[in-house]
Amino acid sequence: MTRSRSTPVMERFLDPATSLAEVIFGLIMTLTFTLSAGVVIDDEGREGVRQMLVAVIGCNVAWGIIDAALYLVNVSFDRGRLRRLGYSVRHAGDEASALASVAGTLDDVLEGAIEPAEREHLYSRVAAYLRSKPAAESVGLGKDDYVGAFTSFWLVALTSAPAALPFLVIDDLHTALRVSNAILLALLFLTGYWSAKYTLGSPWKVGLGFLVGGALLVAIAIPLGG
Repeated sequence: MTRSRSTPVMERFLDPATSLAEVIFGLIMTLTFTLSAGVVIDDEGREGVRQMLVAVIGCNVAWGIIDAALYLVNVSFDRGRLRRLGYSVRHAGDEASALASVAGTLDDVLEGAIEPAEREHLYSRVAAYLRSKPAAESVGLGKDDYVGAFTSFWLVALTSAPAALPFLVIDDLHTALRVSNAILLALLFLTGYWSAKYTLGSPWKVGLGFLVGGALLVAIAIPLGG
């Protein structure tokens, strides 16, 4: 579900958890290439670096396309669930059955936030609203959905760009590689630091946790062929 037009594009179409997952995936995928690139530099020099950068950017672009497609699938699925909920409420045999249908959809979200009595009152209002609305004819995708899919795509695809920049401005390949890895690790920290605003965690602690955790995931992925 999209948010207000005044909301930044990324936050309008992607919830913070999804945005976070996209960025972390792109950074870790890039690091699995660059942290093991020393051998490539020693054996193949600048041509090997060029091939590595083409590979990492191509990999992230491919996964960005996949994530964009999954975004559209999820949008269609969520709308289908709401359409099914409306059908269940309108065809419920009694009020208790209608409320049970609404609860089955919303309890996971609201159970820890609203008292049971308040939830039941809210579900009654939701059921009344659904009965008042005509049944949705389709769960078709619109312009905003494709913009959201593109947002999902570029979050993954563009995370590989910082890894390439040092190789464009630094002649010594080993130095460029170290700078590239430092940039990517710093971005992991900044991603964690940014994500802390949605929780009660300390930005510095969360940032360091992302940095260490990301490095560990890369250390696991590299020997497994990731």
